Amino acid sequence: MGENPHVDAAAAAASEAAYAALRILSRRSANAPEVQEKCSGETIVNPGKGDIQLSFWMSVALGVPSFVAFCFLRTRWASLYSARKRRLDDFIGLPVLPNTFFGWIPALYRITDEQVLASAGLDAFVFLHFFKMSARLFSIMFFFALTVLLPINRAMFPTGDGSGKHDKSQMTMIYAFDDPPNDGNNSTMQCKDLADNDHPRVGGAKLQMFTGSYLAFTYFFTFLTLYMVNRHTRRILRVRQDYLGTQATITDRTFRITGIPRELKSEERIKQLVEKLNIGSVVSVTLCCNWAPVDKLVDERDSELRKLERAWSVLRQKSKVTQAAEERRAARDAIARADADANLIDMEDAPVDQPLLSSAESMAYQGVDPSNASTDELYDKHRPKLRIWYGFLGLRTKIVDAIDYHQDRLRHLDERIAVARGSYYTPADLAFVTMDSTTACQMAIQALMDPRPGVLLTNPAPSPSDVIWRNTYASRNLRRCKSWMVTIIISVLSVFWLFIAAAVATMLSLCTIEKVFPQLGQAIARHVWLGAVVQSGFPVLVVTTLNTLVPLLYEFLSYRQGMVSRDEIELSFVSKNFFFTFFNLFFVFTFAGSFSQFLPCLREALQNITVASQLLAASTLKLSNFYICFIMLQTIGLVPFRLLEPGGVFLYIKSRMRAKSPRDFWEMRRAPQFSYGYYLPTALLVFILCLVYSILLKGYMVLMIGVVYFMASYYVYKYQLMYAMDQPQHATGGAWRVICFRIILGLWVFQVIMAGIIGLQGTWKVTPLLIPLYIITSWYWYYFHRRYVPLTKFIALRSIREDSSLSSPSPSEDVLAAAGLASPLLGRSSSPDDDFEAARRAFTRHGSTLDEYRERGAKFLNPSLTLDLARPWIYDDDNPHASSSSGSGSGSAVASGVSSPPPPHSDMGPRAGYWDGLMENTGAEQTDGTRFNTSPSQSDSNISWGDTHVWRDA
Repeated sequence: MGENPHVDAAAAAASEAAYAALRILSRRSANAPEVQEKCSGETIVNPGKGDIQLSFWMSVALGVPSFVAFCFLRTRWASLYSARKRRLDDFIGLPVLPNTFFGWIPALYRITDEQVLASAGLDAFVFLHFFKMSARLFSIMFFFALTVLLPINRAMFPTGDGSGKHDKSQMTMIYAFDDPPNDGNNSTMQCKDLADNDHPRVGGAKLQMFTGSYLAFTYFFTFLTLYMVNRHTRRILRVRQDYLGTQATITDRTFRITGIPRELKSEERIKQLVEKLNIGSVVSVTLCCNWAPVDKLVDERDSELRKLERAWSVLRQKSKVTQAAEERRAARDAIARADADANLIDMEDAPVDQPLLSSAESMAYQGVDPSNASTDELYDKHRPKLRIWYGFLGLRTKIVDAIDYHQDRLRHLDERIAVARGSYYTPADLAFVTMDSTTACQMAIQALMDPRPGVLLTNPAPSPSDVIWRNTYASRNLRRCKSWMVTIIISVLSVFWLFIAAAVATMLSLCTIEKVFPQLGQAIARHVWLGAVVQSGFPVLVVTTLNTLVPLLYEFLSYRQGMVSRDEIELSFVSKNFFFTFFNLFFVFTFAGSFSQFLPCLREALQNITVASQLLAASTLKLSNFYICFIMLQTIGLVPFRLLEPGGVFLYIKSRMRAKSPRDFWEMRRAPQFSYGYYLPTALLVFILCLVYSILLKGYMVLMIGVVYFMASYYVYKYQLMYAMDQPQHATGGAWRVICFRIILGLWVFQVIMAGIIGLQGTWKVTPLLIPLYIITSWYWYYFHRRYVPLTKFIALRSIREDSSLSSPSPSEDVLAAAGLASPLLGRSSSPDDDFEAARRAFTRHGSTLDEYRERGAKFLNPSLTLDLARPWIYDDDNPHASSSSGSGSGSAVASGVSSPPPPHSDMGPRAGYWDGLMENTGAEQTDGTRFNTSPSQSDSNISWGDTHVWRDA
């Protein structure tokens, strides 16, 4: 669910266009033989052996300070680094971390899988389980690579990476690139030369040892990977079924029905249709309609509300500053009068027209405070102004009072919204049907309701807070059109990224710089350290930068694809980002090492899988150092750097600079959102790289760094998911099927590359022995799709346990103890699979899971039709929670006294009733229904940085 099937086919759709475009570059490359001669082979985008040390120290320079800075800031900026902990109730049972510098690390290590499941949800459990499985898998591979494969590789390839000259007796026909045979098979010979050059060669008895060991370990590592995937899939499915089968949320009892025919577009008719199936009673039906007018009015009102609040904030700030200046002036006048009283003149000598008392003394005599005499004038003087355009074509303009203008607009919008909420709207072909039980809902989801294709299709419903209501009333053809448009854009972008990645990677090589920019090349040649930075740092930096910035564009496209829920968007974002990461950052950079030589062979490679496998294997061998540097930067540098949440810090600073109203400051306190689409594709790429290089000469280095990467990422993401960042989506665990399909894709790539590497030694007769591996892997893909995918989408009927205990208001102490929630720090590691039975029993009580806690009181209703209209949020005191809202949202929020607030010097505080909070009650509730925990957290430090005291400046 949530994957776009067109995205995975984008590479095939763009391959022919890519070839036509790249052919232009091949002609230009053919006209520059001197560049081919100087910049051929491994010198392009391939760090030297000594440059790996430089990459290591560069990664350490980024990672170690980031980790130390996080340990220092963790308790001092709790509003950011413990944002999720601060806003959750104690009932969730989130373990408390010590405030010491390194004490949080062992406490985080002791948090069990059951506690992760109970405190962070099913999606976090599945995401972290992938890293745990990967670390275990590559630990086993690293053991065999170090103890068995490393001695074999060193015996076969004593020269190391094979960069030196090879013995002619061990090589087949090799022709120089600059002097190929002049015959009709020039392209074929050039492709053969490209494959035969620049890789280690073996012969004689070593060839048999090479072939046998590589074949054996290709089979062994493939079966080991499939075994680990199958074993952990079964465990995750068991946990998922137990977790979701004992929940009692409205999402689990609701299904989405699409393709509703015209004669059934009525809530009453849909209810009768479902109840005739005799699967259960229908509690409610929400038929989506074309609510675009009321949604537009609510969005416009929200914009006007924020403008009004900011205008009031500007006025209050200016009034406070001016009033303080007037008070200081009055104090100076009082001092001057006191000095003048010491030299009083005789009253008889005073002029007749001079008053006996000064104006200030007269006001004091009359009981008037002189410091407040001109406050009303200052208050009116500093009211913000606004220039508006009106008249024919908006050519006329005038200056108006901003507060009065926004209040009038707000009152007018309230009246229009009240009318719009009672209007009739055209029904759409989508509805949400809530049943009386989870069993009835699952029976409806897993059945076909209509014999006509595309009519009355049922699917699981997203959480009410995950629904994107503007897409629910869009027609099916419009949503399909948006999906195809996004697919076309991604296909075009894939070709564009191909040019960018290949061109930048080629231009950043030393040989190309010496040819295009001779002076810069000479400077690099004179300074060894500069050359090392250019050759090892820049290509890796380009890959990392693209891997960081491009997902922002793909996330934007995912939200424009017309999907109904944020969960579907998140999974689609994972697919898009992985497609970019795998296609551009693996294939393009792999072939960039021999870009100019590879272009003439592209047509033959597309037609002959043998040539393609040979070219891919040759380029993979040459780029081992490059990918070692890439994984090293991810492991030592970027993984600790992610602890600092640079995106959250940037958004905080940006919001802090723009914040004016109390609403702006309160929104800054929200926990950052954790998006799997940003982090999962990079981890999958590292997984595939570890597979590809596991058997090769430097496989032990790649596997060692890979194990450290997955272990470090596990604990970093474990902290962020549990304490720092929010997951707004309803937990379904659907990301696991995305992960498994990408792992199977990595196995195919691994097997193709190993066939090419074996064939590079001239043993193509042995490569057919790998065909059974392709068949077995393809069969497992089919087996996984048929057997396991349905269990990742639906809940088995036998897993549903709707006991009477579900009505219990809160879990008892023994239930919390069974789930691992009673004591926050349990001194034991992750339990075996059987221990989840105790956790499952803990979830059979109402309100015991995170989704049940989050969806209390939620309903499948468009918020634009039901939610109370928020009132302007203005405070005079330092504590925004001191006010309480008692008004109803049925009337205009402006008409309840907000239109004419008292001046800032008035004694009226929040008790006046015109500046109620963001929401009803305490104003501390989000739009998703989750309430903030405003009580002090046990993990907070006495020292507080960030936005803890922003209310004093509001």
